[in-house]
Amino acid sequence: MATEVGDERPTLFLRKATGLVRGWSVRDSMIYACLSTNVITLGLVEFAYQDAFPAGQLLTAVLISAVWVSFLVLAYSGLVVTIPRAGGDYVWQSRILGSGIGFVMAATGWWFILWLWAPIYGSVLSEEFFQPLWVSFNDPSGAAWFSTHTGTFVVTLITIGLAGLLVSLGMSGYAKVQKWCFYGGLLGVAIVVILLLAYNRNDFISAYNSETARLFGMKNGYAGTLADAGSKTIGYTPAPFGVAGAFGQSMLLVPMLMFYLLWPNWGTTLYGEIRGASDFKRVFSGMFFGLWLTVLLSVILLALFAKTFGYVFYQDANATWLAGTGLPVFPYPAMLVGWLVHSTVFQVILILLMSLWFFGWVGTLFLSSTRVIFAAAFDRILPDGAAQVSEKRRVPVWSLALMLLPAIGLGALYSYNSNFHTYTLDATLVIAVTYLFSAIAVVILPWRKPDLWYASPASRLKLFGVPIVPAAGLVTIGLIGFCLYEWLSNSAYGVNNNDSLIYMGAMYVLALAIFLVARTVRARQGIDLSLINKEIPVE
Repeated sequence: MATEVGDERPTLFLRKATGLVRGWSVRDSMIYACLSTNVITLGLVEFAYQDAFPAGQLLTAVLISAVWVSFLVLAYSGLVVTIPRAGGDYVWQSRILGSGIGFVMAATGWWFILWLWAPIYGSVLSEEFFQPLWVSFNDPSGAAWFSTHTGTFVVTLITIGLAGLLVSLGMSGYAKVQKWCFYGGLLGVAIVVILLLAYNRNDFISAYNSETARLFGMKNGYAGTLADAGSKTIGYTPAPFGVAGAFGQSMLLVPMLMFYLLWPNWGTTLYGEIRGASDFKRVFSGMFFGLWLTVLLSVILLALFAKTFGYVFYQDANATWLAGTGLPVFPYPAMLVGWLVHSTVFQVILILLMSLWFFGWVGTLFLSSTRVIFAAAFDRILPDGAAQVSEKRRVPVWSLALMLLPAIGLGALYSYNSNFHTYTLDATLVIAVTYLFSAIAVVILPWRKPDLWYASPASRLKLFGVPIVPAAGLVTIGLIGFCLYEWLSNSAYGVNNNDSLIYMGAMYVLALAIFLVARTVRARQGIDLSLINKEIPVE
């Protein structure tokens, strides 16, 4: 931490300007939003858990979720254009709600909790890349290795390494990688769509029975999956595909779907490095179109799964996999579609193309978080080194290290200690709490910081005389409040685990302790951290 030199008192901020550069366009932010709400890496995994509410309809829940999350996009767009600075939630909350609240919420929701997301990202890499790839190589036993303790840790290390490498490229380099991964991933989806349209259900049943018999020794696999799911062991009967069904049960799927649809604003911590960050239309468009492109792809894929796989079979395959009575590997739809073409080369190429959704997404594990750590260090709460940026690529290197190193240690615990798995159950909940406080901030912004609000382009957006952005904040509070209530009260989500809640509570205590220590140390250096919420740093 900086100290006084002679009689010169240190400044409130570390330096006059952050040193970051605006290296992204609105198109880059839209791609980032779409990859953050990733239908392949997150959506397909979350669809597998629909059996928690069997009478609910996924299609209905996806559409309801998307409309509700669109209000979050409105609220966050208003915050971005009002304070377009790197750090997002931390900067807004510290200026509107107070420096202590801002740091505790952001450090927990953007720093500590993302350490636990490393093995979650790793599990996606295992289930949607390594395992189906090894299956395509006719090596199911090799695929099973990736589910072992050591296999899990190795894949987690690969994930952490890839995320760190992408972030180290800087914003410009990262944008190029994610752009080509995104376009390549769309090509993979286009091939999947064409195959699902070209083949009928009988073709798929024949291909599925043939491949599962050859690879796993299963007999009459398609019919067997339907029978196993409907047995007394599982007792699962999914609702037929469509928008009908029990609306209440479909609403209960909404909190579950937040695992993949709650993140179109994931790039808002980066808006100090995105051109046009003061233009509400451009900011809103990037997040909104990213979200709704994900929704469009979700609807298309679900509809085509229903046509070619059979929707009941698709959900039964997921349910039996979770129960341990079906496929020994995740019933990854890209792998299942590849089986329609009896060519190992084609199957491998398709999996490689679809893996670009992961490789374009993996950097989101650390990229957004490094800017929160950077902003807190720039505000003098964290050591000065965390706000230093490399000369060539303008990367906050030590902020990146504060994400990488703890993630490795916690990844080892996750891989080799089965009890530690339960600590990750609230990984989405903690981030949602951070979002909740930003929603509160945008609602009270016109009264808390009137000069800042009325100077913002967001203040001019009204409907029947009512400011749209604070109203969107209220709707967002409703969304997150509903999800938090269900997560904490309904055991079907698997979230309300005492060990996980205690662990998450300890993270809030840790964040508060860091802030109190920083406030004491900085006070001795002549810096009043309470003044942070009265100043906005220059980019």
